[in-house]
Amino acid sequence: MNLPILPTISTSFIVISAILVAIGWRKIWKRKIESHKKVMLTAAFFALAFFIIYASRTIFIGNTAFGGPDSIKIYYTIFLIFHINLATIGGILGLVQIITAFKEKFKIHRFVGPIASIIWFFTAITGVAVYMLLYVLYPGGETTSLLKATFGL
Repeated sequence: MNLPILPTISTSFIVISAILVAIGWRKIWKRKIESHKKVMLTAAFFALAFFIIYASRTIFIGNTAFGGPDSIKIYYTIFLIFHINLATIGGILGLVQIITAFKEKFKIHRFVGPIASIIWFFTAITGVAVYMLLYVLYPGGETTSLLKATFGL
């Protein structure tokens, strides 16, 4: 199996980020505030590293179209749109969490935290599923622009 290096690295970074969010959640539950901060900022670093790799690859190389059977392409596309929406919402909520923490707006931070974390876990899970569908279970399709890869335009 010949897996592409950048998608493999970036998907690994999202998984690491989600694992660190889970660890950070546990740390704050045990009232280990400084440890929580460090773990969550490290999780944010891995999420940002994912985004930089993904955006750079999209801009300079393009995106890989679904290479599986046409009979499931519509389901893949719906799933991909769901994943993209989760990732966008999760990223925005992650930024809200960092900002509210540094501004010491802990009431908002405590309210948004569980929601952001759960969305981030689902982002990671669906991201791994997209990776598996694109590169492991089926041969990758052509590498092309985001619109063409996502919608076939």
